[in-house]
Order: sequence, then C-alpha cells, then structure tokens
Amino acid sequence: MRLFAPLVLIALAIGAPGLAQTSQQHLGSQVAGLREDVRILVQRVGEMGLRIEQLERENAALMRATDGMDRTYATVAQLNEAVAELNRAISSGDSATQAKAAKAIQELAKQTNSAVSSIATEVSSARNISTPTFDGNFEQSGIQYTVQRGDTLSSIAARFGAKVWDIQNANQIVDPTKIQVGQVLFIPGGE
Repeated sequence: MRLFAPLVLIALAIGAPGLAQTSQQHLGSQVAGLREDVRILVQRVGEMGLRIEQLERENAALMRATDGMDRTYATVAQLNEAVAELNRAISSGDSATQAKAAKAIQELAKQTNSAVSSIATEVSSARNISTPTFDGNFEQSGIQYTVQRGDTLSSIAARFGAKVWDIQNANQIVDPTKIQVGQVLFIPGGE
C-alpha cells in the first residue's frame, strides 16, 4: 500500500499542471461571459435612459398643450347646475320666457307654411306639363331596337342616324328620360 500512495502523488503532480491550465481556461471563459453580460446591460440601460428622456419630452409637450384647459371647459357639476337653472326657469313659467317661446313657435310656423306653399306651387306647376301630341310625321321605314343598359334616346338616335323626336313620336314616348332596358323601339329611318 505504501508503494501505491507515492504513485498516486506522482500522477497528481504530473496531472496538476494540466488541471490548473483547464481551470484557468474555464475561469477565463466565465470572465468573458460576465463581460459580455455587463456590456449588454450597459446597452439596455442606455436604451432605457433614451426612452425615459423621450417620454419626459412627450409628457412636457402634453402638459403645455393642456395648460389652462381646466379653465376653458365646464365641469360636470357646472353643467348640472346650468341644466337645473334652466329647469327652474321653465317650471316657473315666467311670462317673458313664455312670450319668447310663443314668438319662436309663430316664426317657425310661418317658415313651415311658406315652405309647404312653395312645394305645393312646384308640384302643381309640374302637373301642368303638357304631353306632346304625336302624329305620323316620321319616316315609316326603319328598324326595331331593344334598349340596352346605359342607352338614352339621344345615344340611340346618334347610333342609327335618326332624330330624337322621330323616335319619341314613333313610339309615343311622353318622357324621353323614362325608357327602360328591354323596351323595343321603332327607329324611323334607322340603318
């Protein structure tokens, strides 16, 4: 056994420099890792400092923008008091308030009657539009045409070299703006 112990000591002595070197490398990598962590932390703290400065500037701008707003807007309590005061004035029914309301109602009634009269006059004048008298005074030869989407009498007349009045007369169309898709028209002199 005594022989074995010195061998172990010799092996440890021979292996110790390698063990010490490995320990130094491990310690070096830990220090490098710590340095990188510190660098990242410093960077993040700097970013947070910039963000805090930005927020402080925005806060100061908001404070300047809202300075004095509390003096320009009515509070809910002030609005409630104004409504209560109006309610008291209405319920008291003083003669001045009633006279003002009656005058406003009469003026509104006059304006309404005037507007109704104006509309009635326009409607009655629109009813007095005379219907055209149709005659056989158009070319008797021509073609049949089915009205398509987007057609007007003037576009149809231009397409076939006809006159709008001749198409309207031949088909007895009272209102030339009321032709309908699918309606078949006789186009006098149409080619």
